[in-house]
Amino acid sequence: MGKVTCDIGISVDGFVAGPNQRPDEPLGDGGERLHRWMFEQPEENAEVLEKITSAGAYIMGRNMFASGRGDWDLDWKGWWGDEPPYHAPVFVLTHYEREPVPMKGGTTFSFVTDGIDSAMAQARRAAGDGDVAVAGGAQTVNQYLAAGLIDELRLHIAPLVLGAGERLFEGVGELALEPVEVSRTDLVTHVTYRIGR
Repeated sequence: MGKVTCDIGISVDGFVAGPNQRPDEPLGDGGERLHRWMFEQPEENAEVLEKITSAGAYIMGRNMFASGRGDWDLDWKGWWGDEPPYHAPVFVLTHYEREPVPMKGGTTFSFVTDGIDSAMAQARRAAGDGDVAVAGGAQTVNQYLAAGLIDELRLHIAPLVLGAGERLFEGVGELALEPVEVSRTDLVTHVTYRIGR
């Protein structure tokens, strides 16, 4: 069985999305700047990007798949276009049932209505011996951190202060983080932690 990882972009002041998230700004005001390094420096960050996309299965919250609450817009198939970057099963936490959505490139979004433990069990089965990645957003990652279900946390720290938004580490309790790897460019510092309690 692989480990459970989490890769997440974060500001220096602890936000993984800016304020005022909405359909035309899914990461909120200023939140897209957290990920500049992915698009402006892909070669310099190739090893990190490979790790992010190498999991055998992924878990994400509904907001990371689609904006809005309540019943689904069944025409909406996610923020990433026809071929999402996951190329593996993705389990979306939600309170509203929906049939699985298969996409090009091997990504299938399945919707889990019975909680984080069920999503993890399904993701572990789908991943086999591979890793399971908790992809986000903040509320989803915080739930898994609080439950002690993430083995390795990989923060991608952008050199900016957002001042408000969706904060990581809310309600997770005390965590012991052991730094095991650090790398950087001018747009990001990557820090990998093993998580203990």
